[in-house]
Formats: sequence, structure tokens, C-alpha cells
Amino acid sequence: MTDTAARNDTATRNDTATRNVTADREDRPPPPDRADPTAIGAQRVALPGSDVKVGPLGHLAAERQRLDALRWEHFDVTRTSATLGAEVSGISLADDLPDPVVADLARALADYKVLFFRDQPLTTAQHVAFARRFGELEIHPFLPANTDSPEVVRFAKSADVGGYENGWHHDVTWREVPSMGAVLHAVEVPDSGGDTLFADAHAALDELDPQLRERVDGLLAVHDFVHVFGHTLSSDDLASMRELHPPVAHPVIATHDRTGRDHLYVNRFFVSHLTEADGEPLDPAESAQLIDALCRPFETPELQVRLRWEPDSVAFWDNRAVQHYACSDYWPDVRVMERASIVGTRPVRR
Repeated sequence: MTDTAARNDTATRNDTATRNVTADREDRPPPPDRADPTAIGAQRVALPGSDVKVGPLGHLAAERQRLDALRWEHFDVTRTSATLGAEVSGISLADDLPDPVVADLARALADYKVLFFRDQPLTTAQHVAFARRFGELEIHPFLPANTDSPEVVRFAKSADVGGYENGWHHDVTWREVPSMGAVLHAVEVPDSGGDTLFADAHAALDELDPQLRERVDGLLAVHDFVHVFGHTLSSDDLASMRELHPPVAHPVIATHDRTGRDHLYVNRFFVSHLTEADGEPLDPAESAQLIDALCRPFETPELQVRLRWEPDSVAFWDNRAVQHYACSDYWPDVRVMERASIVGTRPVRR
């Protein structure tokens, strides 16, 4: 074959291939909407003989896309997981921040559910001043004042004092009015370990299968401090604290007072049992089964973000929209954290 014939033959084959590829593309259906959880690529499959499902959590896509579209004027934001967590840079929490910056931080907290800040040395007074910009601060009745301010609690762990926060929970849900959020400052951290994980309570609700969600919609969860703090009290002190803080019922599914989005509000630390909307207790076996089923989604890694602490890191989380879990894998090393908590509103379902 001559060089000219060879070139013509090659050109003919290339033209044919191009037409075939073009025709193939035209015959294909359009790609599914990236945010559509029913799209073929977002289907989950149950493993045979098990209730375990594998595959992508398609219901996270729309929230991830919404967060990616957000823009911020007063600071820089880097999203750190699918639907929750963002690292904020470009501001100092020790400063007297202008009102527009504080308003933007409040909006970012509502969007990302937990905010992380690095290299933020804070005195106790500065810690209090920053947290107070977002509301009245609470004083914890079971954790003694151990800093320069009664609103700031120091958690100092060492070989002599172990960490017992390694369970998924919202803080102080046994209060009639639980905290809105908390600002946690790392004073001293171990070389490794002691991370804190956060899980998205909105996404956890979306994880429920329709039958379970229908069953629990309208139920109440009874929250009680005794589960965690009862063993630390004498019988007389327990009786007096019972009068001050009796068990309280909150909706299993609550509506966030800022965003209007529904979220799960049940945790293993403080929920003793479930009741119907009229207060009639559920059968104990069903109640225990439902509590377990409602808490299990928070243990799903795709709904979580993990913070590896550094000295002077700060986490600011929405106590309604997330549960958190402090890893206790650093004993006997030292881990010292200081927390200020912000008073919230009573949980309701709208």
C-alpha cells in the first residue's frame, strides 16, 4: 500500500470511529441529576441475610451541593465533610468582632452545624466574651466551676482522671431548655488521640426508613440526668437535684429554630424511654428497640466529621443539629479542654 493510500485508509477509519462515538453519545440517556438520590448510581443494596446496606448515601448530595454554593464575606470557609463541618480562617476569636462578622458566623454555624478554628489562643475572659456574642451562657449544675469564670468548664484528663465522654450525645438534653451550642477550646492535647467526632442529626433523620420515621413521628423522648450524673451524687443530693431537674420530654423529631429543618433529638446518654404524644409510655421492649434504631444512624461514618485537635484549636457546634463523641484513646496522656455553653430554646416540632 502506498503512503497516500495508507493515509486515506487511516483517515477513513478515524472518521468512522468518530461517527460511531458521536452516535453512541447521542443514543445515551442524559446523565442523572447529581442530587437525585434515586439515580442509578445512588442506589444502596442490602447484604444478603443482613440489615446492613452498602452503596452511596445519595440523600447527602443535595446538602453537599448547597454548602458548596455558599459564599462568605468576612472570613474563609473550607468544608470538611459531606454535610457538616467547616474550617474557618481569617479572623481572631480573641478580638471584639464586629456585629456583621458575628452574624455571618451564626449563619455559618446553622449551615455547617459545626465550625473549626485553628491557632486561636484564648484567655478564659476572651472565651466567655466570644461565646456570649451568641447568647446567654449556661452554668452546668453537675460540673463544678474550675476556671476563672463559672460559665467555662475545664475538662482536665490525665493518668489519674479518665475521659468518659466517648459516647454519642447532645449536651444537657435533660434540661427543659437545653443548650443551643458550645464553644470548646483545646488548652493541651496529646500527641495523638483524643479526637472529637460530630454527626449530623438532620442527615440521621433522613437515614431512617419510611416505616420507622412514620412510627416515631410525634413520639416523645424522656431525658434524665441520672444516667450519666446519678452515680456521682449522694442519695440526699440526688433527691434535691431531682427536684430541680426532673425528667423532661422532648420530641423525638424536633424542628431547628433557626433553619426550620427537622432533625433527630434522641441520644443514648440521657434518654430513658419513649412515650406517645400524650405521655403514655411505650412498651419497654419497643421503646428500647426504637431508641437503638434512632441512635444507630449517628454511628454512620458518612454522616460524621472528625476533628484532630491541636493546641488552641476551637470547635463551635450547634447542639441541636449534631451529636458529638470524644475519643478516649489517649490515656494516660494529658488532654485539657475548656467549654462554654450557650443557652438555647425548648425543642419543639413544627
